This record gives sequence, structure tokens and C-alpha cells, in this order.
Amino acid sequence: MRWYGTVLGFIAGWLLLRHPAGGVLGGMIGLAFDRGWFRRGGPDPYAVLDVDPDADDDTIRRAWQRLVSQYHPDRLEGAAPELRTQADKKLREINRAYDLIQQRRRLR
Repeated sequence: MRWYGTVLGFIAGWLLLRHPAGGVLGGMIGLAFDRGWFRRGGPDPYAVLDVDPDADDDTIRRAWQRLVSQYHPDRLEGAAPELRTQADKKLREINRAYDLIQQRRRLR
């Protein structure tokens, strides 16, 4: 996990507000940036597929297949409509994450 945003935010907040409370506020903002709370594009695609960013393509593909088979609507034939809706939403998120990873790896 990144940590330097927290440290730099703490220092900048302290210097800008000239008070320890400014350091705490700046550190909290830096922590939010480190954790990706302000990142555009939704959640981290590697976290959605539960794989390491350094994983090879075959491992990512197997994780994607496992999750797709788990959340596929055909597997939930007799389930409640609310559960099917949640599974459909999760399946779209999984496919979006897999496509995003594939796009990023093609650009390398």
C-alpha cells in the first residue's frame, strides 16, 4: 500500500495551517488519496477479480472464469428476483474489471 501521500499531506497541512490540526487534516486527505478513494473509474479491477496485479494472464483468466461461473444468471434459475439482480450487477462488474485489465495489458 502506498504511504507517501499521507506523509506529504501531513506536512503540507501542517505548513499551510501552521497548526498540528492542519497536519492531521492533511494526513487524512493524503490517506484518502493513497487508498484511491478519489480515483475515477470505479474499484480496482484486480481487487474485483481477487488477483495480484503481478499475476500472469492465465491466472487472471482463471479467476475471471471462476467468478463468471459463480455469478452467471443461469446458475440462479430458481432464486429470488432480488438475488438475480444483485448477481447480474456483480457479473457486469466482473466483466468490466476483466476488460479493463486486458486493455491495460495490451497497452504495455
